Amino acid sequence: MKNPTTKQAKQADEQARQAELTQPQEITRRRLLGTASAAGAAGLVAGGAGGAYGYAATTGGDPLTSVGSTAVPFHGSHQAGIVDPAQATGHLIAFDLAPGAGRKGAAALLRRWSAAAETMAAGRTPNGDNQIALDAGPSSLTVTFGFGLGFFAKTGLQNRVPENLAPIPPFSSDALDPRLSDGDLWVQIGSDDALVAFHTLRVLQKEAGDTARLRWQMNGFNRAPGATERPRTGRNLMGQIDGTNNPKPTDKDFAAKVFVSGKSGAESWLNGGSYAVVRRIRMLLDSWDHLPLDRQEMVIGRRKSDGAPLSGGTETTPVDLNKINKDGSLAIAGDAHIRVAAPASNGGAAMLRRAFSYHDGYDQDGTPNAGLLFIAWQADPFNGFIKVQQKLDRADGLSRFIRHESSALFAVPGGCAPGEYVGQRLLES
Repeated sequence: MKNPTTKQAKQADEQARQAELTQPQEITRRRLLGTASAAGAAGLVAGGAGGAYGYAATTGGDPLTSVGSTAVPFHGSHQAGIVDPAQATGHLIAFDLAPGAGRKGAAALLRRWSAAAETMAAGRTPNGDNQIALDAGPSSLTVTFGFGLGFFAKTGLQNRVPENLAPIPPFSSDALDPRLSDGDLWVQIGSDDALVAFHTLRVLQKEAGDTARLRWQMNGFNRAPGATERPRTGRNLMGQIDGTNNPKPTDKDFAAKVFVSGKSGAESWLNGGSYAVVRRIRMLLDSWDHLPLDRQEMVIGRRKSDGAPLSGGTETTPVDLNKINKDGSLAIAGDAHIRVAAPASNGGAAMLRRAFSYHDGYDQDGTPNAGLLFIAWQADPFNGFIKVQQKLDRADGLSRFIRHESSALFAVPGGCAPGEYVGQRLLES
């Protein structure tokens, strides 16, 4: 026979639990972080700790305590969203400054944007917020700001334009839409929660007010953290593992390749910053899917199953561009993407790729409008993306299956300290 006292205690506990469930609960982003801290503290990462080549810090575990509570600091010597792992959801937005906004209006806007981004990256809600993501943690939110060439003319800062912020030369495979290219101001938003990402987009768009007008917006995605049994390099919409040969923060020359340094005078404001090349690359997926698997692998130069180079080994095995098959043919074909894009084929030129896939529906004939939102980070775009793309444009077998439909280049200032805003060294100098 059960102990009546124990039975009564259980009934009382159940009544208390039911009463608690019926009480209105004020769940805020700050409250979520507080309740998750004990279980999720190990999931918190500092900006740049993981690197863009993987996202071990945001995979696995309880989604509420590891994915939701992961915070990337807004402040630092570099802006967040450059070396941090690419998140599951991304928004890329370009604005043009409104006529008459000038330097004063631009500075006020960057001050508002920086304050809002700092607040949301910490999992807090900005003043006057519409509470879209009220019950969510920061979810690895990053917000990155950049300046296009037109920004400097409209703010009276023509004498501060960096030498490398120049128009990207045309390529023969380009099919660029000017409505989806360029822009005075660029914002990159990334988060592992789609609602947090949209919330951030909405807040920044409202904060723009009459100072800046939307020029274009692109929405992207990646594999969700925890979707694989262990952290893996991402795949693109062609099914290929993409990003294996990205520069790694552990490389001795990583910072020199990615971040601007040592500038004085007119360009000193850019120290700690970088250049972002943004390209919307449509993948001709119907044509690609008609290729047999072995032909797809020859075009890329890697096995589709595990990303290993056709010269042998595993995904991370260095590519042997000199390997010859038994029949005398090159193991890595002469026009294979990894051969033509390799630093060894481009005088050591390299860039940090941090991309999102996109799918914008279907054309009237059923062709998927899908591909890659390509973002390349480098200290010198003319010795990075532009140098490599000039060779890819002429010799890459993959060019038959892709089309570059938009293009932009932005100078991305370094990070800011608490109490400062992004771009302050330029706008208040």
